[in-house]
Amino acid sequence: MSSQSPLGLLVMAYGTPRSREEILPYYTHIRRGRAPSAEQLDDLTRRYESIGGVSPLAEITIRQAEGLARLLNEDGGRPVQLYIGLKHASPFIEDAVEAMHRDGIEECVGIVLAPHYSTMSIQSYQNSAKAKAEQLGGPKLRLIDNWHMNPLFLDLLADRVTEGLRRFSQPDKVTTVFSAHSLPERILTVGDPYPAQLRESGEAVAKKLGLVHYDFAWQSAGQTGEPWLGPDILDKLRELAQNGIDNVLSCSQGFVADHLEVLYDIDIEAQAVAKELGLHLERTRQLNDDPAFLKALQSVVRERESRGEAQ
Repeated sequence: MSSQSPLGLLVMAYGTPRSREEILPYYTHIRRGRAPSAEQLDDLTRRYESIGGVSPLAEITIRQAEGLARLLNEDGGRPVQLYIGLKHASPFIEDAVEAMHRDGIEECVGIVLAPHYSTMSIQSYQNSAKAKAEQLGGPKLRLIDNWHMNPLFLDLLADRVTEGLRRFSQPDKVTTVFSAHSLPERILTVGDPYPAQLRESGEAVAKKLGLVHYDFAWQSAGQTGEPWLGPDILDKLRELAQNGIDNVLSCSQGFVADHLEVLYDIDIEAQAVAKELGLHLERTRQLNDDPAFLKALQSVVRERESRGEAQ
């Protein structure tokens, strides 16, 4: 095989409804085929309506993936052919793998647009891709487990925190709260690395900036009737207020785009709690398709390509 034959680039993301009509099938898919109750559906629909009707995530994911592919095809390395696979919306991950196989792609690097690894998140994306590739007899997959400690990613996070702190009159008195999407507590029983990775990247940014006041929290827990990782960011805000803190910067480091968990959970829900508590709450700008972020992803993909072995 020629070294210049295209390398498949499988960019995987969570997915989101693109219209009000897609909310029900999307929510049903998340619930593994069980339709939500009318009350649950109304609640999610209300959240989307409060941020403008639909999430910008679908368009941002496409811009991120296309921007990454463009950088890779301009850097003098092996050219790539882009495929986007979503976990809960079309095109699904399995559709993307099938398209690669149909197009004759023999090797692929797969990256999920989430920096921290968990058996319940990244591994589930990877399992979907691997199962389909095994069924079809290809392509060979080189999957990226995590990239939360990529130096370019950490530099960009640090820049975002610095930018956010400038919105306060006394930046040195601000507590920065690093957060990521909560997961069920049962991941702790299998030694899941997710909580430790959240701390690793947050601590790295804090050290880089010399932050004295920083903390960690979880957000956007599901309503499944089982315990989820905490403290929730809303409870963390209440705790900080009780301890005399009145300036907080939220850095949702586990999210790389503007979507419901940021535009609603932070900008609306957390802001409402902050207002009740008399807190001044700001948040860092999401990475979206910032060229510096795409450069970070480019370095992650090329590093994984260079290691060669498939999974």
